[in-house]
Amino acid sequence: MDLDVPRAVHPAAWWGWAVGLAVAASAGTNPLLLLLALAVAGLVVAARRGSSPWARAFRLYLWLGVAVVLVRVLLHVVVGVKTGRTVVLPLPRVSLPTWAAGVELGGDVRLEGLLAAAVTGLRLAVVIACIGAANALANPKRLLRSLPAALHEVGAAVVVSVSVAPQLAESVQRVLRARQLRGDGARGLRALPAVALPVLEDTLERSLLLAAAMDSRGYGRTEPDGPAGRRAASAATLTGLLLVAVGLYGVLDASTPALLGTPALLTGLLLCGAGLWLGGRRVHTSVYRRDPWRGPEWLTLGSGVVAAAALTVVGRVDPDALSLPLSPLAPPALPVLGVAGLLVAALPALLTPPPPRPAARVAPRGAREVRARG
Repeated sequence: MDLDVPRAVHPAAWWGWAVGLAVAASAGTNPLLLLLALAVAGLVVAARRGSSPWARAFRLYLWLGVAVVLVRVLLHVVVGVKTGRTVVLPLPRVSLPTWAAGVELGGDVRLEGLLAAAVTGLRLAVVIACIGAANALANPKRLLRSLPAALHEVGAAVVVSVSVAPQLAESVQRVLRARQLRGDGARGLRALPAVALPVLEDTLERSLLLAAAMDSRGYGRTEPDGPAGRRAASAATLTGLLLVAVGLYGVLDASTPALLGTPALLTGLLLCGAGLWLGGRRVHTSVYRRDPWRGPEWLTLGSGVVAAAALTVVGRVDPDALSLPLSPLAPPALPVLGVAGLLVAALPALLTPPPPRPAARVAPRGAREVRARG
């Protein structure tokens, strides 16, 4: 495979990689492994994100993660259960009635409980960053083309909702840039009326263009299907989802019978696939150019699976290595297998083709002649 030729990696591969990394991050509360997973996500995004509006949204997810950690720590200080021995912030305690037993308002903040709240918030923040990495790397419009036909309408709604915020931010930046070029430097609330109207106009224009493009491509037109076909698709999908739920419970609970574990899970997945196939026969979508699935896609997906599998194995073999020791307080362990799995997840930053860059705009011939004369 030629890694020097720029091309976009399949969006499903990026989502598989991100989900695997998120599963690895959610396996424990070891701050060293969580920070390493966050660094891997940031490295891959910095190396392989494109120039689309949603590619620049990764930092917003990082700020959201910071807010999650701060809120989690603040809730622990205000209403959390204060555990530990080392007092770091003495606070008064408010007595609550008996019906609120177990909730402590205020009280001395101890180091062990504060660290436990921080690492719990950090785990959620890293999971959010992994999902943000998938949104920054995967093109949602190209992902829509890869969905089954039965999920085409739902996928279109999700794509539109996901791309609204980046497109709106791009419109605001474009309007602000145009105002600066015209010498209008007003900022703050004074500039809101002058910015809101052009952004609203641009949003409406984009919506009309999207509606026209979807109508020209026959979106929403389905072939008539009898009630028997609809009932079969609904029954297969619903039964498959129930069997998947039972199978997951059987896999997680070792005390259940063997038939309620892996066999029920596999049967449910097969029925869900059959239901999607039956429901997709009514919807016909055409793809002008299919996204290739080659070596880089397998490597990207496999690296996420390896990271999730490595942390899962560490959790089975040595569960204490995935948590921060709090009683007594001690430095966290650094399992070699977990570190190796997370480093494997960083391989897409080096072993995948770079994303294509937008072509540079070439000035018209007349403009070049005017510049040359000037």
